[in-house]
Amino acid sequence: MTGPAGEPSREAGLRRLRDFAHRAGPLYAKSRNFDFGPERRGNVSMLSPYLRHRLVLEQEVLDSVLQQHTEGASAKFVEEVFWRTYFKGWMEHRPSVWTAYRRSVSRLLQSLEKDAEALRRYEAAIEARTGIDCFDAWAKELVTEGYLHNHARMWFASIWVFTLGLPWQLGADFFYRHLVDGDPASNTLGWRWVCGLHTPGKTYLARASNIARFTDNRFFPDGRLATRAPALTENASHPVAPLSPPQTVQAGTRYGLLVTEEDCTPESLELPEPPVAVLGALATNMRSPLPVGGPAHDFAEGAVKDGVERASRAFAADGTLSTSDDWNDVLLDWAARHRLETIVTAYAPTGPVAELLADAADRLAANDISLLRLRRPYDSAAWPHARRGFFRLKKQIPSLLDALGLGADEDRDRQKAS
Repeated sequence: MTGPAGEPSREAGLRRLRDFAHRAGPLYAKSRNFDFGPERRGNVSMLSPYLRHRLVLEQEVLDSVLQQHTEGASAKFVEEVFWRTYFKGWMEHRPSVWTAYRRSVSRLLQSLEKDAEALRRYEAAIEARTGIDCFDAWAKELVTEGYLHNHARMWFASIWVFTLGLPWQLGADFFYRHLVDGDPASNTLGWRWVCGLHTPGKTYLARASNIARFTDNRFFPDGRLATRAPALTENASHPVAPLSPPQTVQAGTRYGLLVTEEDCTPESLELPEPPVAVLGALATNMRSPLPVGGPAHDFAEGAVKDGVERASRAFAADGTLSTSDDWNDVLLDWAARHRLETIVTAYAPTGPVAELLADAADRLAANDISLLRLRRPYDSAAWPHARRGFFRLKKQIPSLLDALGLGADEDRDRQKAS
């Protein structure tokens, strides 16, 4: 894949990081909200596909930026990295939000078959036939390129819910099927934030003047958009669940390393010794009851393939990529072939990969094979601060950076002194 997201490899992600890091200071803060169109993306990093699949790690991005800018100068960019972290941590504490969303998507897609008018409006939206020029342009860009500027995503979601009157869950599903950087938490919670469910009562209203300003006057949908954005409500409650305790691999364990689209830099996990074999498995088709878009599927597959190849070289181990959706049989056959007593993988946050792993764990256990999910120290440090609103986590960013040893030493010293 060579679209706007770039090649799905760690090398390409690190190259993009090197090219962008010097622009992550005041220039980024000033220009980041402008959507100049698919051909002019220099004001944003375009690192999100690499972060989403952890071809490049959050720590690496933050450290690279903070080596060139002070925490103050790069605050906006650093916060954007932590927004993705926050959403993952928040949903880890409330996995029922994800399961409720998944049930709603299936139910709403079925209901469209019985409601011709709703089906007409839905199809017009996903096929870029609403007559709202900016919305239709974004719908086409999403499907063909697998990417949208973050500001465009907010406008799109607002128009979908408040102007077109469509269910937010179907909009979130449309995004999740096509975004190369779409992850369960950021996507689901971003849509909930727009319609007033994440922060109860607080909504985001797309305004023609705002769209005109931040698209460099490419669009001005005056008179075409809703003028009110009443918050949606829900009857379900989502209690806070505790985070699972971290797991480790004991030395002397005969294990295989599983690479998923949630973490494609497995060679940097804390492992006591090399694995016997490496396997890559895809969950991209499980994002939706509907077919997943080409760019999203291709990038995820390429990312996992790249992760398997790197890990195989790093550990001098046999590497295999499976494209089957039936993880149970794949993992059992792989474990038997390599006489594994344990399968180790990077921890997968709430979403399709976590669901597949949970199901596979039971089948593996029945065959005396354990499944270990290793959570990265970055997540273990940040997620406990993501139980409520983002600003609770934001207050912790300086101490988190310090604890993780990120950024220049002299900058951290100045922060402590002040």
